[in-house]
Amino acid sequence: MQTQTDGTAGSDRDRRVRDGVGIGGVILCLVVGTGLILLLTGLWKRFARETLPTLVGLPGGSWALGAALGVITVLGVTAGLRCTPAAPGATRLTRGLRSAVTALCCAAAFGPLFYLLAGLRARNCRSTNCAYLPGTGAAFLAYVVTAGLLGWSVHRWTSARAAEQLARERMRVRRLRKKGKGKSRAARQR
Repeated sequence: MQTQTDGTAGSDRDRRVRDGVGIGGVILCLVVGTGLILLLTGLWKRFARETLPTLVGLPGGSWALGAALGVITVLGVTAGLRCTPAAPGATRLTRGLRSAVTALCCAAAFGPLFYLLAGLRARNCRSTNCAYLPGTGAAFLAYVVTAGLLGWSVHRWTSARAAEQLARERMRVRRLRKKGKGKSRAARQR
């Protein structure tokens, strides 16, 4: 059996230890992350199941609740799509604030959907905690219809505005070309 005296055996052992610690760290992060996800999901579902009956009982009932949540979703999606990333020279505070606003918009976009889904009957659960909450089906239907129609209307409106702005820009360039100012310098000198 030969032993190496140039120090490669020690560095190889150090590398294996470092890799083992790295793998252990990744596994620990996955376990903690999964636990946090399950905890947050459970808390969200409990919050939704305790507050949904109260909201469905308000004037307007489940239809008004579904419509209001549909409007919140469309506003969240619209704001999230309009959030622009920070400029390359922006400070950390600016980038952090933009990231927080984007996260808030994503929560507004997806939160109402998950809130209503928590009130529907859970699959393969016989407990009373998973039972169907009266009115959530109608609220979910109103949510889908409102979010779909309002989202389609916002899309049509923004598309029409973009087309109008593009036509205005084409007309401006066409007028400049008629005056000879829309050409490049080399084309004007010819």
